Amino acid sequence: MTAPISICLHPAVRETLALDARSRGIGLTTGLRALAGHAARDVRRSRIRAESDRVGQHIGSDPEVKQFMADWGGRGRSMTA
Repeated sequence: MTAPISICLHPAVRETLALDARSRGIGLTTGLRALAGHAARDVRRSRIRAESDRVGQHIGSDPEVKQFMADWGGRGRSMTA
């Protein structure tokens, strides 16, 4: 479900975005929706990368976690056993 929002744009910003949208054969609203969608995807990806970094730092700094990951990952065990 979508929810309408209202924003105020500086006239120069609005004109720039409107020209870009027109050059792509879409309206300003559709262009803004696409920009917001791309920005939201980038924010999500950035959060996932940051969380992955935090997990990696924790694994790298905690000896018990490092041992668990080594055991869980199968390092040091025969694959045929």
